[in-house]
Amino acid sequence: MSTKNPSAFDSLDARASVNGQANVNDRISLRDHIVTVEIGAFQAERGTTQRVSFDVVVEVAPPPGPIDDHVDRILSYDTITQAISHELAAGRLNLLETLAERICQRILAEPQAQRVHVRIQKLDRGPGALGVEIVRSKATGEQDNAPTGVSPPDPWVVFLSNAAIASQNLSGWIDNLGAMQKPVILCVGAGDVAAPVSDAKPTQRHIDLLAVDQNAWVLAGRDARCVVVDTKTELDWGLRNNQISVWAPSRIILDAVDAPPIDPMALVQWFAGQMGAECLVLIGAPAVICENLAVMVVPIDHPGI
Repeated sequence: MSTKNPSAFDSLDARASVNGQANVNDRISLRDHIVTVEIGAFQAERGTTQRVSFDVVVEVAPPPGPIDDHVDRILSYDTITQAISHELAAGRLNLLETLAERICQRILAEPQAQRVHVRIQKLDRGPGALGVEIVRSKATGEQDNAPTGVSPPDPWVVFLSNAAIASQNLSGWIDNLGAMQKPVILCVGAGDVAAPVSDAKPTQRHIDLLAVDQNAWVLAGRDARCVVVDTKTELDWGLRNNQISVWAPSRIILDAVDAPPIDPMALVQWFAGQMGAECLVLIGAPAVICENLAVMVVPIDHPGI
C-alpha cells in the first residue's frame, strides 16, 4: 500500500489510497469559496477589490461520544466561513500568507480541529490563479479549552405569552424588532391546551417540553419570518444572519446538566443567560428580576417595543 501522504486538496482517489493507514482523521471542507475583497502589497491592489478563492480542509478528532445526528456534536462548516469572514473584516492585509495563517489559528482554537489546510488564490491578478497553500497543526498537548472561533452577537431574547402570539399586534412587534437591527430569539411557553399527564417524572418532563416545542411551531405559523430551531449551532447561525429564530427547547434542555424547571419564566431566564442576552423582553408576561440583564416589559395592548 502506498505510504504517500496526499495533499488535502488532492483527488478523492489519491486520498483513498492511504485511507488504510492508522490515525487518519476525518475531514470537513469548504471548496471554491469566492470573496471580493481589497488585499495585496502592490500599489495597483490598493483602493480596489479583487476576487479571492478559499479552499479549506479541517482534520477533526473523533467526537467523544455518539453523534446521534446532532449538529451541536460536530464541528460545523460555519466555523470555516466565520473564520474567513472575521479575518477579512479585521483589517486590510498585504499578504495572503498572513491571512492564511490567521485563518488556521482561528480554526485550530476549536476543540475538535487537529490540522488545517488552507489554500487562498487571487483570481484577477494574472493569467492564472496566484496563491498560497499552508498546513498548520494543533501543537502537541495544546489545551482544547482555548477560545473558540467567532462569538455570535449578544441577542435580545423575547418571550411571547400565548395572548401575545394570538394578538393582532404580533406582526408589529416583529416589525419593530427587525427595525432595531438587533439579533433576536423568540421564546414561548406551552400552549393553552393541557398536555397529557404521565405518572413518571422523566416522561412528564419530555411531554412538557414537547408542548413548548409545539407552541413554537404555532408562533412560526403566525408569521413566516419566524424560524423554529432547536440546536445551539442553528441559534448561533441565526444570530449572525439576521434570522428571527424561535427556540424549541426540548433538545437543548434535555442535554443540559443545569437545566431549569419546565416553567416559562424559569426557562426563558435560563436561556437568556446561556445565550449571553443583551436584553430580555417580556410581551404579555409579568415582570421578572434578572441579575446583570436588562428586562423590558411590553403590555399586550401596546403595539410597539
